[in-house]
Amino acid sequence: MNSLTDCYKLINGVEIPCVAFGTWKMPERIAAEAVKCALQTGYRHIDTAAAYQNEQFVGAGIKESGVDRNEIFLVSKLPNDDHGYEKTIKSCENSLKRLGVDYLDSYLIHWPVLVQNVDRLEEDLCDTWRAFERLYNDGKLRSIGTSNFMTEHIEIIKSNFSTYPMINQVQMHPQNPQEEMLEYCKQNKIIAEAWSPLIQGQAFKRELLIEMAAKYGVSVAQLCVRFIVQKGAIPVPKSATPERIKNNADVFGFEISEEDMKEIATLKKYGRIGDPPSVPRTHQVVGF
Repeated sequence: MNSLTDCYKLINGVEIPCVAFGTWKMPERIAAEAVKCALQTGYRHIDTAAAYQNEQFVGAGIKESGVDRNEIFLVSKLPNDDHGYEKTIKSCENSLKRLGVDYLDSYLIHWPVLVQNVDRLEEDLCDTWRAFERLYNDGKLRSIGTSNFMTEHIEIIKSNFSTYPMINQVQMHPQNPQEEMLEYCKQNKIIAEAWSPLIQGQAFKRELLIEMAAKYGVSVAQLCVRFIVQKGAIPVPKSATPERIKNNADVFGFEISEEDMKEIATLKKYGRIGDPPSVPRTHQVVGF
């Protein structure tokens, strides 16, 4: 991968740009201006979700950017309260309306929702995925996938359907390098995406990352984004500041050595932020 517009190919042949722009916790016009700036900077992969409550403004940013819709890989996610066949169909249609588009390049189940469906997880995921397949077959979605799913959750879909997730977006960063998930995705031809590649800001407090960034003459943010790129996953950095939006995208002029990649991954001793999806917690309803 040598630029923001370089792409991976999903299992169905659809191309997906190798770096995404995230919009979590970006309200209203801030989201619109950030998306506009990101697209004008060169990003072509925009990530949002109904739970972020900013789809309308993400759509506005796309329109104001002047970039043709067909050049953009646009992703949104199904809210946890909208699982189930009919509710999924309606929720997706509402997201399309808020975004002001006719189709999504990908739509993800935001969380496996273990709290509400602890006794009927397989039934819930199957009802929801059946709706995803219909939306995909109807041309409303160019690809379908999951977010925050562990391998056992993806296996439920695989065991019940011929079409299984093409993307799985998970928390991935130097403290949570997700080696097992990456290997699973590789074996199953699933593209892995990394939310919070900057460890929700904690990256700037890690002395190892500060020292490593200085060694390569880059920012800590650039080092973390590049770390994900070299692992073969798609980073989803976010910022509302034009300078940082551009900085986070400028990660193709250097390469982290194999030795340093392993050194960075030693930060996994600190672990992920928050509980994994296997731990039912109500905060997952509104999480990334």
